[in-house]
Amino acid sequence: MSSNQDLIARIQAALQERRIAAWLFYGFFDLDPLAYRILRFPDRVHASRRWFYLVPSSGQPRKLVHRIESGQLDHLPGEKGVYLRWHELQQGLQQLLHGVSQVAMQYSPENAIPYLSRVDAGTVESVRRLSVEVVSSGDLVQIFEAVWTEDQLNQHRQTAHHLTEIVQAAFGHVKDRLAHGEPMTELQIQGYILRRFEELELEAEHPPIVGLNEHSGNPHYAPSPETDRPVRPGDFLLIDLWAKPRSPSAVYADITWTGFFGDRPPDRLTQVFGVVRAARDRGVQFLGDRLAGNQPTAGWEVDDAVRAVVEEAGYGSAFVHRTGHNISRELHGNGVNFDNLETRDTRQVLPGVACTIEPGVYLEDFGVRSEINVFIGKDSVEVTTPPQQQLLLLS
Repeated sequence: MSSNQDLIARIQAALQERRIAAWLFYGFFDLDPLAYRILRFPDRVHASRRWFYLVPSSGQPRKLVHRIESGQLDHLPGEKGVYLRWHELQQGLQQLLHGVSQVAMQYSPENAIPYLSRVDAGTVESVRRLSVEVVSSGDLVQIFEAVWTEDQLNQHRQTAHHLTEIVQAAFGHVKDRLAHGEPMTELQIQGYILRRFEELELEAEHPPIVGLNEHSGNPHYAPSPETDRPVRPGDFLLIDLWAKPRSPSAVYADITWTGFFGDRPPDRLTQVFGVVRAARDRGVQFLGDRLAGNQPTAGWEVDDAVRAVVEEAGYGSAFVHRTGHNISRELHGNGVNFDNLETRDTRQVLPGVACTIEPGVYLEDFGVRSEINVFIGKDSVEVTTPPQQQLLLLS
């Protein structure tokens, strides 16, 4: 229980810092996996009845559980209320929130950030009916889900080193095979990368993206037996790979590199690569300037800064995804995204979180993306993955 007392103390400190009165957690089956993880539920939890857990900014937490599952929150401190009938649930919720004017919940106004919206509209209505203001827990979730430990940062740096070696070796291996008249296909290149993952005991949620020519113009292209093709001289290749060690606390690294199999790439390809590289580097500069000036920064602002470079070059309509996503134990983590396209991410870029910066330009005959990872320090930004500075030329 002592470790969970420490957890409550951390939650209360975060609430006090942000001047939020309380954090209200709600569970029913697996609607909100964030709540189960933050509150350190056992791995195999069965919540077939609704429960609530209120952590005020000061004082003791309060619980509300169903009689059939009355032990659901016993691993956490706080006084317990028990309900059986549905109208007792309503009464119990009123008692739970007595004296509380505001709560944070896993809620996003108008579902603007769907990664965060885990509480159903009816439950939010029930809380508001009791004259309690509901605010988003977005930045609170980041603290407990997306901020890395020093060990995680060091592990990520090592994984980034492995991925960079693997992607460069993959391009080199394809070049050697092509020189010997044995061209590799997209699926074979993908298989080569996955074998290297096995050797290094790395795992990934999905196989890497390996796209030739117009296939690279699809940001989420997945090679298949129906679309698979071999590399030929004069081809352009994009490889996007991500992985982490096989450990519950391990975090991902995620990079994208591109190369041309020949000495003289088309001028347009070289020009687009330059635009993408400049946009990527603008993102790093923007973050660095903001951190050095101690200026609060929202995720959408980073996206705007990067996207402006692509738009000024005339390729704005071909940049069809957000600038970057949070990285944590999941490839797409629960922290801030650099996004003002798919969503308007108003969450703050907090110290201790990591994200990708990966602008892309996707045309009919090819697509260029350059992806790096950045770790946010207190007053500076660290690029943790070596950035590709030039298009690889594999003659």
